[in-house]
Amino acid sequence: MIRLEHVSKVFADGTEAVKDLSLHISEGEFCVFLGPSGCGKTTSLKMINRLIPITQGKILIQGIDTQQRNVNELRRDIGYAIQNIGLFPHLTVAQNIGTVPMLKHWPREKRRARARELLDLVGMPPDTFIDRYPSELSGGQQQRVGVARCLGADPPILLMDEPFGAIDPITRTKLQGEFLKIQERLQKTIAFVTHDIDEAIKMGDTIALMKDGELVQYADPATLLAEPKTRFVRDFVGADRVLKGLRLLRARDVMKMPKHVLRIDDSISQAVEALDARRRQWLPAVDDSGRFRGWVEREDLESSESLEEALTPAVTTASPRTPLNEALSMMLASATGAVAVLDDEDALLGLLSFGAIRDVLAADDESDRE
Repeated sequence: MIRLEHVSKVFADGTEAVKDLSLHISEGEFCVFLGPSGCGKTTSLKMINRLIPITQGKILIQGIDTQQRNVNELRRDIGYAIQNIGLFPHLTVAQNIGTVPMLKHWPREKRRARARELLDLVGMPPDTFIDRYPSELSGGQQQRVGVARCLGADPPILLMDEPFGAIDPITRTKLQGEFLKIQERLQKTIAFVTHDIDEAIKMGDTIALMKDGELVQYADPATLLAEPKTRFVRDFVGADRVLKGLRLLRARDVMKMPKHVLRIDDSISQAVEALDARRRQWLPAVDDSGRFRGWVEREDLESSESLEEALTPAVTTASPRTPLNEALSMMLASATGAVAVLDDEDALLGLLSFGAIRDVLAADDESDRE
């Protein structure tokens, strides 16, 4: 889909921002440009849509040299999102999302319908937000609109320059997860810039790690963690490579369905019997539809007349897509030491426990010794 062939960029002051960069991003691939400040990652990204002209080499999109295309048409066929969002303050949310569709001469009704569709996609109710202005939105909401605008004309390629870098860590983690869900559905070809190794491992199918304008290693996250090519790569990835590797696995990979799940209409005696038989202090409880309701603990049953009364709602739950490192944090915050994995309808799919995480870490440690 995108091919960079011996691309270099030298600025007027003589700075070599990018040196002989060659790589290929396949269709539907999420490629992360990673590295410290000044390594050339943003310059590389901006050369793809000709926001910065190349000095040497070629950039081809679907086999066509970008230098041979009309620059305005090229940019309208590529979605672009940046760290500071860049929404037009005098335009409504609908108008911001419809910026590129308007330039492509989409009729007004089609632009508004597309804005509603994309607001739904990024988790913002259209009836509430479509006619608001950027000043009426929170930072996280503005960033969602920025992502929606990036998708406005349904481009096959997205360029994203630290799009989640200017928001708080909690919102950032949430947006990362939601964007990965969107990518699962849309399968866009994405070039994404970050300086955060954790974000790169979480988001990327491949990672292009750069230093001083040069590509140091281009690999999938697992290879980058397990087989760093140089000392720089090893140091940049960090000493906790095994823990970072938890990002490569999802809850669905290691979750297990418990042998016994309580029903919310079970009797107190049935719950006590189930807990005692399994020598457990807690068990998950579901309703008649299989939706997870929370945890039932042994000591709470003694002073309760029903499971509903004894129920402890879960502070947090995971989805099948939750990375294991995030699930581990959830477990540490959980009184039960376990996390329920739920589907989109809140049905219980399985549980994650410290034992399951320990088994994964032990397997990685054994692999490193071989």
